[in-house]
Amino acid sequence: MTPITFHFDVVSPFAYLAFEHLPEALEGVSHVVEYRPVLFAGLLKAHGHKGPAEIPPKREWTFRQVDWLAAKLGQGAMRCPAPHPFNPLALLRLSLACGPAGRMPNRRVVEILMRHVWRGHGADPNEPARLASLRGELSPVRDPDSDEVKAELRALTDEAIAAGVFGVPSFVARGRLYWGLDALPMLRDDLLSAEAAP
Repeated sequence: MTPITFHFDVVSPFAYLAFEHLPEALEGVSHVVEYRPVLFAGLLKAHGHKGPAEIPPKREWTFRQVDWLAAKLGQGAMRCPAPHPFNPLALLRLSLACGPAGRMPNRRVVEILMRHVWRGHGADPNEPARLASLRGELSPVRDPDSDEVKAELRALTDEAIAAGVFGVPSFVARGRLYWGLDALPMLRDDLLSAEAAP
């Protein structure tokens, strides 16, 4: 069973689509996924890039494309949150707070957070009542606002940068980095080739 590290930030519509499509994309491949939250803005800063939503024509193209991709992948309607880009820190920290120190969030936690953002009918993901409801649903075992959780997210982002991660979604398997939703077929082919090798 091949371990796959999935670096994600809920702010990215491509990370959301990759998360939803991953089981289908890797069907029949023996694997286990570890979901690692990272701060996309930290990756951008480290590599001197701007995010797609920070460049107006690219933002317009991005959301036209993700609407098409969502339909093409059978993911149904997704709505961009009214404030975008938004600050994802509260959601990323909440993902880590759902488990003890050092344990990454499971698929259920990531699914709830992703759908909170991308199936929220365009609502602000950080609206206080919505955040309170989300926190109640997830019942974190640690305080998401604690120094411990904040430091954990910083460390995960720093570790990702040191490993060469420059965007989200990113996948690491067998020591190789795969970036973007469109890298999933390549990841699948490489894993199948490795499984077939003598």
